[in-house]
Amino acid sequence: MVGVGDCAPYRKDLASSFRHVVPLLRGADLTFGQLEAVLSLQGTPSSCTRMPCSSRPEVAPVMREAGFDVVSFASNHALDYGREAFCETLQHLREAGLAVTGAGENEESARRYPVLDVKGTKVAVLGYCSILPQGFWAQEQRPGCNPARGLTAYAAVEHDQPGTPCRIYTFPHPEDLQHMIEDIEQARREADVVIVSMHWGIHFKEAEIAEYQRYYAHFAIDHGADLVLGHRAHILKPIEIYKGRVIFYSLGNFAMEEVTDMLRDQATLHQDMATSKNHREMTAISDAFAVTKRSFPMDCYYTMIAKWTVEEGKISRVSCLPAYLPEDGAPYVVKREDPLFDEILSYMEKITEKEKLDTRYSVCGDEIVLAEGVTG
Repeated sequence: MVGVGDCAPYRKDLASSFRHVVPLLRGADLTFGQLEAVLSLQGTPSSCTRMPCSSRPEVAPVMREAGFDVVSFASNHALDYGREAFCETLQHLREAGLAVTGAGENEESARRYPVLDVKGTKVAVLGYCSILPQGFWAQEQRPGCNPARGLTAYAAVEHDQPGTPCRIYTFPHPEDLQHMIEDIEQARREADVVIVSMHWGIHFKEAEIAEYQRYYAHFAIDHGADLVLGHRAHILKPIEIYKGRVIFYSLGNFAMEEVTDMLRDQATLHQDMATSKNHREMTAISDAFAVTKRSFPMDCYYTMIAKWTVEEGKISRVSCLPAYLPEDGAPYVVKREDPLFDEILSYMEKITEKEKLDTRYSVCGDEIVLAEGVTG
């Protein structure tokens, strides 16, 4: 089984976004992906939307044809073009035969997760989103994402010195955490393997994992999750092994276009997104934007494909395949003999050490092995 990060193809030939990875995606017994973009040509941007992200409805059948089985639409862009476009996207995904997690027409639907029968093994895939503009999370009668919101507290380092720096603490939203625990425990009763997908994290910032992410991930595993697949940060983040289970804090971008190629969204803003005030405010978070040769910092084009093996109803092995997103926007798996392999491996070792995690990465062929003999 395999999983990838953010997908938002836009180009004329949508299928070409996946042309290098179709054999891998189709060859897996289960393939997961995160859909970042709204699949609709209707609607106008929400007042809460900083930078809209959309594509055409045809993306749904293209992803199915490429080999995807289940997608999370728990995206911070899910309601960029309003509720009708959001619900239209869900309809396109379902009509294409894709199982959807993390989003729905109301809270009950958003919390509902697919349980797939994979060669006799029941696999539940739960989806959540932490990066939510106001009103983007589902409520009783409101469409939206399944929330795993974070709360932020700022405490002065020197409380008696006004204007001095603060420490930043983040925590899970209590109600969202309780819902997640309840859902995982229910899924544990229904499935052999429980996968939790999380759209979260500090974008573009090298290595850094927010505290609330660790809380959510650890609680998820404590209550029955076998694997956590993180995405949204648009950059690779460290991998943690907690109680024998693997946490991918960010798989990075996968089939993502350059910001300047999202033509409909640029037209909506009436200017090039790369030069908009919103974009400049966003890029201030990372000095790497000042020296990049492309839309994102150069390390945002490193990516990976999570891979896990299930035997007798339990995950027995977890690894990842280093991959790269070249200028044509079509990701490809980096082979061991390619210098990029060691480059991505060294990057992962660097950011893992930076976050003081003790994960060890072992190379086996074209894979980086994270855990073997994992108990599900």
